[in-house]
Amino acid sequence: MTSRAMETARLVAEVAAGTRAEEIPRRICAAVCEGLGVDGATLSLLTDTPARQLLAASDDDALVLEEIQFTVLEGPCLSAAYSGETVAVDDLRHEVTPWPLFGASVREKLPRVVSVYALPLFFGDYVLGSVDLLARRAHALDAHDLEQAEEVAEAVSAALMSTRDMLLSGGRPPAWEPEEIVRSHWFDTARAVGALASRQGLAPEDALARMRAEAFGTGRSLADITAGILRDPPHDPQPWTSAG
Repeated sequence: MTSRAMETARLVAEVAAGTRAEEIPRRICAAVCEGLGVDGATLSLLTDTPARQLLAASDDDALVLEEIQFTVLEGPCLSAAYSGETVAVDDLRHEVTPWPLFGASVREKLPRVVSVYALPLFFGDYVLGSVDLLARRAHALDAHDLEQAEEVAEAVSAALMSTRDMLLSGGRPPAWEPEEIVRSHWFDTARAVGALASRQGLAPEDALARMRAEAFGTGRSLADITAGILRDPPHDPQPWTSAG
């Protein structure tokens, strides 16, 4: 492990050792940004299923990046989780990405974000999530930098082990900070899917697909669609249409 990767891994380990469990993901994002010299980072778990868990986003740009991927159901984070391999997008301004909806949405909503890197998080042989890194410059990480980032991702996986049971234990919303953001991107979305499925006689995956389509078609975030469904009365046949 190189000195830069070692120092960043040390920062990540210190976060895990000296921080309350619910604050660990946010502090890890800050440590990764500082250590690897990127402009933003996110942590997500369960990224290869509809029940995706956003743990933390370092800033507003990072949060929008995750909203886009969750809404259009494609992008580097999802690809890293599916494949178990690092995914690099070195220049969003000039590269044609393999994800047309993602590429178009990022260029429209995040013009300052130029490069994105997604690294899988392994728990043993199983990919349980990914860490996304974003930068406002092209080719922010070269091949050597990515090797270091992969070593840091191993440290991130180890740091998150203490929080795994909290996440996977079921029914209650996770206590990750900032709570309002996590609720709107995980627990409330799952509740809205169930409510819409029940109201309209849909399978949960079809309800989620309908919510994503509405979000993409209107330019609103999936969190906004979720809030509208949970706010409106159950007899409304299209609960999101009246949401502001």
